[in-house]
Amino acid sequence: MEVKLNEDERIDDLQLKGLKIIQNPKWFCFGIDSVLLSDFINNIKNNSFVLDLGTGTGILPILLCGKTSLKKVIGIEVQEDVAEIAKRNIELNNLKDRFTVINDNINNIDKYFGKNEFDIIITNPPYKKNNDGVKNENRQKLISRHEILATLEDFIKVASYCLKDKGSFYMVHKVERLVDIICHMREYKIEPKRLRFVFTNEKSKPTLVLIEGVKNAKPFLKIDSNIYIYNEDGEYTTQIKEIYSEK
Repeated sequence: MEVKLNEDERIDDLQLKGLKIIQNPKWFCFGIDSVLLSDFINNIKNNSFVLDLGTGTGILPILLCGKTSLKKVIGIEVQEDVAEIAKRNIELNNLKDRFTVINDNINNIDKYFGKNEFDIIITNPPYKKNNDGVKNENRQKLISRHEILATLEDFIKVASYCLKDKGSFYMVHKVERLVDIICHMREYKIEPKRLRFVFTNEKSKPTLVLIEGVKNAKPFLKIDSNIYIYNEDGEYTTQIKEIYSEK
């Protein structure tokens, strides 16, 4: 499908079943964290009803539509101009029957859905606290990276509200926020069940954590094998090449 691009926009090939994505590099482009999270999500079924909190331009739902036969995914995105790109990405990829975008704050989710409606909830939320770090960024990057309009606790609270009993919650975040993540998950009855740490290379400290939780589940935590992004020569590891080849 031919689409009209606005200034500074580009179309990137996702190399997955012909799927593509419109992005604006001056705002915010998806990173490897979204690709890793899409690979970490492992229990989507044909009839799964999925919610993506903070969908951005729709990268996670688009990848999951390509990788799985999920029934329907809803993405909620607070930034109007970013949500507009996500809607055009739906048209670009002919996904209107499977992927829908709502332009609103995640904290207003009860305007659209009741409790316990979703089988799976996914999120790649802002990593930085509102008072953390330099903020000489444009508005789109600022909102995407900092907890200005919704906090980490908000994302987990909303996930708990929307998830069915024994439904699954998936998140990628910075390792330094892991204690906050686990504490909030347990506070809102989402039991951490699986973790996977992501390292830049074998000599680095972990930078990202992938986490799966299940609503109202019994305690039992599994730690998956580590992911290393780069070899010593700066090339992608075999792990990452395999993940990209399976996207």
